[in-house]
Amino acid sequence: MKKALILVLISILTLASCQETKKEITSTKMYAVELHSFAVPDDAVTTHLNLDIDVDFDTQVISGTASYDITNNGASQIILDSKFLDIKDVTANGVKTTFKLGKMNEKLGQSLTIDIKESTTKIAITYNTTAQTEALQWLNAQQTADKTHPFLFTQGQAILTRTWIPIQDSPQIRITYDAIVKVPKELMAVMSAENPKEKNANGVYNFKMEQPIPAYLIALAIGDIEYKGISNRTGVYAEKSMIEKVHTEFSDMEKMVLAAENLYGAYDWEQFDVIVLPPSFPFGGMENPRLTFATPTVIAGDKSLTSLVAHELAHSWSGNLVTNATWNDFWLNEGFTVYFEIRIMEALYGKERANMLALIGRQDLEDELEALKETPNDTKLKLDLKGRNPDDGMNSIAYDKGYLFLRTLEEKVGRTEMDAFLKSYFKKNAFSTTNTEDFITYLNTNLLEKNNITFNTDEWIYQPGVPENAAIIESDAFSNVEKTLQNFINTNKIDVDVTAKWTPQEWVHFVRNFPEDISVDQMQKLDNTFSLTESTNSYIAMVWYEQSILNNYHGNNVDTNISEFLNTVGRRWYVTTLFNAFAKAERKQEALEIYKTARANYHSVTANTVDEMLGL
Repeated sequence: MKKALILVLISILTLASCQETKKEITSTKMYAVELHSFAVPDDAVTTHLNLDIDVDFDTQVISGTASYDITNNGASQIILDSKFLDIKDVTANGVKTTFKLGKMNEKLGQSLTIDIKESTTKIAITYNTTAQTEALQWLNAQQTADKTHPFLFTQGQAILTRTWIPIQDSPQIRITYDAIVKVPKELMAVMSAENPKEKNANGVYNFKMEQPIPAYLIALAIGDIEYKGISNRTGVYAEKSMIEKVHTEFSDMEKMVLAAENLYGAYDWEQFDVIVLPPSFPFGGMENPRLTFATPTVIAGDKSLTSLVAHELAHSWSGNLVTNATWNDFWLNEGFTVYFEIRIMEALYGKERANMLALIGRQDLEDELEALKETPNDTKLKLDLKGRNPDDGMNSIAYDKGYLFLRTLEEKVGRTEMDAFLKSYFKKNAFSTTNTEDFITYLNTNLLEKNNITFNTDEWIYQPGVPENAAIIESDAFSNVEKTLQNFINTNKIDVDVTAKWTPQEWVHFVRNFPEDISVDQMQKLDNTFSLTESTNSYIAMVWYEQSILNNYHGNNVDTNISEFLNTVGRRWYVTTLFNAFAKAERKQEALEIYKTARANYHSVTANTVDEMLGL
């Protein structure tokens, strides 16, 4: 009896121990605390999306079903994100189930809580988009380059994918996806996936993305577009009237991919294509895997603005391959990408051009630091965006302070060691997410301690402003530009022969650095000599228009050109720069008059920012 009792007690204790171990495993947190998603992925998480949608340009509605494979850790519910969606029906393992939409949050939307069982491995949500859907921009024919057919594109970053697909909209949740997209027969659909190269007869397109990506990288564009290859893995999409210009402008894409691979390892997405969208696209570019979205403002005719393509390509490693776990860690996406972009540009076009790009970024950073002087915590690399829109962190701090940190680190440890470290970092974390703290640990272990190097990492990441040991970037070309500008200010004369071979970057540096007391007569002379008001380079035009507004220059119909620019270009950086200049110059009423007609041409990303800027 005693022996039997002992065996029973041992069995009970073993069972209890196993249950406790199982409880510990179940409660292990795999995901970071998420401030900008309602999802609880440690309980139940999506792993694959099957999207089946119809796109109706007449009603401007997408309707269909988002079906998911899920990993269920014994949960009774799974939570997705939804904003301004009309949820029609939900099933779990093919059987209709109950669901609940939570209270609307202005920034985050609503939680979509779906009742499931422990055995549930699949869910499906039937839904429609609505007129409030923020990710979508529906364009009529007149808003396109060819002006013959309508156009539609999506913009998911940072948390807008939830406005056109019910989804777990967190960067740390990566999924694969398939899609069936039905569009009008005269149009072609493309996605951040395997894409068609020509239109088909029935307007039904099938897509597959086999590598897991975060929700913000799911992208769709539909229009009367064509494809033209550059190499067997690179090419461009654009409207018919643009395709040759785009192909010529981006003809170095394969060279860029090769330069990137030589730096940090194989390109893991098979295809690298770029689609040039209508001018209302709110960003310079968006790094949607396999299909970068780009603004037509970079088509300058001389490849002078193609660093944008290098930037989006670099995201194929930093951002797409290794993704920030939360938007507080956004600098891990963008600081690394700017560093990588400039290294690509140096490899292809030389150190001087690379340094010019870096110095332009350095000035952007100084402008941002000045703009944020009342909120110094926003100048830290590691942010705290609790209760805020993650868009608030998408500024020069993440991009240019992040770059400067890495460049300073490179100068401290040496380029050879830096490159080996970054290559190993991308390889180890491929197709996963990371956060700032994990990066610091990896940095300390695999670079600093390994080489017995001391570096002020915490100051760079967790303190406001720029540390004193920041790398000093120099450009002989820009030094000469500054001398030319100073000579002009002093003498009111400028040697045209000196400026004849200037690159657009040199012109940008020249115009951006006008002294505050530059006179209207001096601006008139520069305009008459160089036709700056009529510049066909969008970057030069933007900085010239900014200076014209700030200095109350009205010559050569510049006001008309500014109004036309703001009514036709939707790139948020350009638009907000000019509206901000109006505010600084106390010319807000002029800005409001322009905005009345311009706003309808902007994507919600741009319009919402300008609304806030103008107090609307």
